[in-house]
Amino acid sequence: MVDKSDINKVVLAYSGGLDTSIILKWLQETYACEVVTFTADLGQGEELEPARAKAEMLGIKEIYIEDLREEFVRDYVFPMFRANALYEGVYLLGTSIARPLIAKRQVEIAAATGADAVCHGATGKGNDQVRFELGYYACNPDIKVIAPWREWDLQSREKLIAYAEKNQIPVPKDKRGEAPFSVDANLLHTSSEGRVLEDPAAPCPDFVYQRTIAPEDAPDKATEVTIGFEAGDAVSIDGEKLSPAALLTKLNELGGANGIGRLDLVENRFVGMKSRGVYETPGGTILLAAHRGIESITLDRGAMHLKDELMPRYAELIYNGFWFAPERVMLQAAIDASQSHVTGEVVLKLYKGSVSMVSRQSPYSLYSEAHVTFEEDAVYDQFDAEGFIKLNALRLKLLGRQK
Repeated sequence: MVDKSDINKVVLAYSGGLDTSIILKWLQETYACEVVTFTADLGQGEELEPARAKAEMLGIKEIYIEDLREEFVRDYVFPMFRANALYEGVYLLGTSIARPLIAKRQVEIAAATGADAVCHGATGKGNDQVRFELGYYACNPDIKVIAPWREWDLQSREKLIAYAEKNQIPVPKDKRGEAPFSVDANLLHTSSEGRVLEDPAAPCPDFVYQRTIAPEDAPDKATEVTIGFEAGDAVSIDGEKLSPAALLTKLNELGGANGIGRLDLVENRFVGMKSRGVYETPGGTILLAAHRGIESITLDRGAMHLKDELMPRYAELIYNGFWFAPERVMLQAAIDASQSHVTGEVVLKLYKGSVSMVSRQSPYSLYSEAHVTFEEDAVYDQFDAEGFIKLNALRLKLLGRQK
């Protein structure tokens, strides 16, 4: 726990919602300190100016609201997709990849404003407390961190609402009852957890989904989309060059309209427990299929297979909060080195929740029709395969004789 006498100013990661508004007031009361609020626009799809008004109402003088969508996609999402990263084989890491950027900016704002500490609203049960704090310490080893959920006694919704009403913090009507589930959102995905989703045996209610229509309600006609790549990153849709954030926004629209990107997952949290999350990653699901498609013709077999071996470790590092760790940076360097010729176009078909490959082409394609043709060719001597097989079979024959 932080020594309260050492804290004069704190930078709070502030959404403007009930929990972080309570934290703001609690910091003022408990630490008797000045609070700086930082609200990041990562494409969560909410109007952020109400957060400014709420912070002003609570007496905050230094308010930071920043549009980080381009930086988020360019410097965090795209590098991750170069690795085709999936946690536990299916999760596209939408929440995990947002935390290092928020943490970095909080620490930078702390330096700019002369703050002694940073504060987050993550609970003591989840992954986000780890992700935020590993990010803080990587960016400033001497920063002080305040985690209210590990300090206060406001451990129930009733206590939080009572505290809010006592301190004249507006409580939305839908928050006065038990919220049906909690949501985290950014340009890459939405994440829904808790309450109606806590029992993994109970089907996810339809009202949980926010970005995608049900696959069975998607159009009966398939949508074709062409995605252009340069050095491993998507740069265009249907021939139109787009910025990273604009491209992902467009893919989200296409994916959402075709019921693509839903995931109901029981995952293993870093802190040790299992939890159920319902995720919607429409644009990311399309992007992953497209990237693997262009890699299939531009990457050498050895490079591709090594990437696939490294990917689970890379994904786990991001999930656990080690974006700034040297081993993640080392893996990123290897991944990025493989992407220099991952350039070209893929055509995908989107249909009722599925993404399928139609075609792929690249000026750097390693695909040789001359070698794979079933017709007569002049470049491959099939007799050579006999020696290749005999050499590979040698150890198996020796082992076989032992038996």
